[in-house]
Amino acid sequence: MNGRDFSRFRRLVVKVGSSSITHTDGQVHWQKMEHLTRQIADLVHAGREVVLVSSGAVAAGLAPLGFREKPARLEDKQAAAAVGQGILIHRYEKLFRESGIPVGQVLLTRGDYLHPRRYVNARETLQRLLQLGAVPVVNENDTVATDELKVGDNDTLSAMVASIIDADCLLILSDVDGLYTANPQRDPAARLISRVDKITPAMYAAAQGVGSARGTGGMTTKLQAAEICVHSGVHMLIAKADTEHILTRLAAGEEVGTWFVARDVHPQMRKRKLLFGAAMKGKIYVDDGCCAAVLESGSSILPVGIREVEGEFVGGDGVSVYHGKEEIARGIVAFDSAELRRICGVHTADLAAVLGYEPEHNAAVHRNYLVVKS
Repeated sequence: MNGRDFSRFRRLVVKVGSSSITHTDGQVHWQKMEHLTRQIADLVHAGREVVLVSSGAVAAGLAPLGFREKPARLEDKQAAAAVGQGILIHRYEKLFRESGIPVGQVLLTRGDYLHPRRYVNARETLQRLLQLGAVPVVNENDTVATDELKVGDNDTLSAMVASIIDADCLLILSDVDGLYTANPQRDPAARLISRVDKITPAMYAAAQGVGSARGTGGMTTKLQAAEICVHSGVHMLIAKADTEHILTRLAAGEEVGTWFVARDVHPQMRKRKLLFGAAMKGKIYVDDGCCAAVLESGSSILPVGIREVEGEFVGGDGVSVYHGKEEIARGIVAFDSAELRRICGVHTADLAAVLGYEPEHNAAVHRNYLVVKS
C-alpha cells in the first residue's frame, strides 16, 4: 500500500492535538469536538474502524480546579488531567452516542508498549472494542506514569497505538497543514512536502520550532511518530485539523497534507522497543564500509567497522548507530562500552586475543537486533 487509496484502509487511528480542540485561551472548544466526532462517526458508519487519540484532558480540567492558565508544576498538571479526562470522555461519549456509537476509554503508558504481556493485553482490548463497533478514545495515563514510562506527547502515543493494532494509517490532525521544506513561520519561500518516502536529517532541521504553544509536541515529535509508523508498516498523514471536513476529504483520497509512506515489511516483534522510546544508552560510530553493509545488505555490525564509542552502557542496552553526524540505525549491543572501545577496528579472528577471552558473540550488534532508520 504505497498510495493514498483510502478505499483499502479499514483500520485508522486519528490523533487530535490540544490546539485543535481548544480555544486560544486553552479552554476546550466543544464545537470543534462535535465537528470531529461527526466526521469519525461517518467513517465508522461507512465500515471503517477508528481509534481516537485525543489530547485536551489537562485543558478540560483547568477551570474546574480554579486554574486560569496551564500550571507549571507537574502535580498540578496531573491533577488537571485526572479531572479533565473524565470531562473529556463524558463529552466524547455524549457526542458519539448521538450517532449510535459507543466509546471506550483506554489509558496507556510506555510500559504497555514495551512489556510483552501488557502489549498483548492492550492490543486485545483495543481490537475487541473495534470488533464491537466502539470507538476507543485513548490518552496517556498521566496520573500514574513515571518519567521512565511516560510517553510524553500524543503524537508518539498515537504512533504507538497504530503499531499495536496494525492500523492501515495514522491521521495526525494538527494546527499546521503538513511538513514544509523549511519553517513556514520564518521562511515565506517554504513549501509543503506532499509525500515523504524517506525521513532525512534535513527534515528534522526544518521542523525545529514548528508547533503550537498549547500542545506538548511540535513537528519534530510528528517526525518521530512517522519513524515509528513507517517501520511498523503503517502509513501516516499530517493535515490541518480546522480544514473543513478534513477527515471526509482524506477518506475520499484527496491529496491534502503530508503523506509518509509505510515500509512494506513489518519489523520483528523483538525489535519493537527500538522503534518506540527505548532509552538509547550510547552511540557507536561506524566507518563507510560498515554503513554501506548495514544500509544496503542488512548486515550485522562487526567490531572491525566501528570507529568510535560514546557513552557508558552494558551488553543488552540500546545504542544509536551513527555514520558521521547521521543516525542510521538503532540496536541492542552485545558488549559493554569498555569492551567495545578495546575492540574498535579489530577483526573477528583477533577478538579473543584482545579481550583475553572467547566472546559469546562476534557481532557488536546482530542484525536481528538492529533497526535501520528510514
